[in-house]
Amino acid sequence: MSQKVFVIGATGYFGGVLARHFVSEGHQVSGSARSHEAGAALAADGIAPVIGDLDDAIDSLLTAVRESDVVIYAAQVAFEREPWVVEQLSSALAGTGKTLLFTSGSGVFMKDNRGEWSSEVLAEDDPFEPSALMADRVEAERAVRAATDRGVRSMVVRPPVIWGPGDNGQVARVYRTVATTGAACYVGPGLAAYSNVHSADLARLYSLAIEKGAPGALYHAAGGEIPWRWIAESVARDLGVQTRSLAIEEADEMFGPEATMIYSASSRSRDPRSRAELGWKPVHRDMLTQVGEPRLRALAQPDTSQPGSGRSVHAFPGQ
Repeated sequence: MSQKVFVIGATGYFGGVLARHFVSEGHQVSGSARSHEAGAALAADGIAPVIGDLDDAIDSLLTAVRESDVVIYAAQVAFEREPWVVEQLSSALAGTGKTLLFTSGSGVFMKDNRGEWSSEVLAEDDPFEPSALMADRVEAERAVRAATDRGVRSMVVRPPVIWGPGDNGQVARVYRTVATTGAACYVGPGLAAYSNVHSADLARLYSLAIEKGAPGALYHAAGGEIPWRWIAESVARDLGVQTRSLAIEEADEMFGPEATMIYSASSRSRDPRSRAELGWKPVHRDMLTQVGEPRLRALAQPDTSQPGSGRSVHAFPGQ
């Protein structure tokens, strides 16, 4: 059955994947865009643009929220603002029984292991102590799940690293270290691992959650996991370069402290609830199938057009 689906964050990487996925399923899809130029790009993909943003022009977005059957939050705003955003969305949908899906990320239980292996792996409702950086996002997750008490069919999806066509994920970032250093780099022993999921598999989980997800539920989606060192070794073989272990101090100088923490942290998840309740299973399990893509090899070439181009900053997506 066709539904009106509104994707908040449709101009971002995964928000765009979701919006196009729902168009392909025959739904009436709208998506938020901060500018008319961005909106035109959405329209070209069959997505009705809604001009506005969560910071300065939320009223137009809330109007679209009220007019939709399904609302998906896939935006990136400062974590400290997310509880407020959730309150706005929940208030707009209160008493309607409509579906709200909030995209979080497995970074909420990330452990800064300095590149070391971690045996800790968490299912959907396993307890953990979030870092101060993630406290507001965890509060937003709780507010979404509690919105069921206000007559909203609300759920949280907590994906790990998302990969797929056009991504800017782990494999892309290791290729960029070659442009910076001439070697495929990892931090410390390189054994820290993030779970990962292909964007198409994750989009399918959203469809299943809309179809039969439980109100107030939290769903994980783990397609696999690969330590940073294995990624670096695969990239090095592809390019015929060496691997290089970076000390924390070197990585801080190269990437900045926050990105270094991501490169040296572990966040391993498992998804029994998604598999049992939704019947979800990943199809794409090996992130290293990306290695060798021309778009990724191009990232290994130094950009000599800008002063200081031998150095690069590697921000990590807000998982």
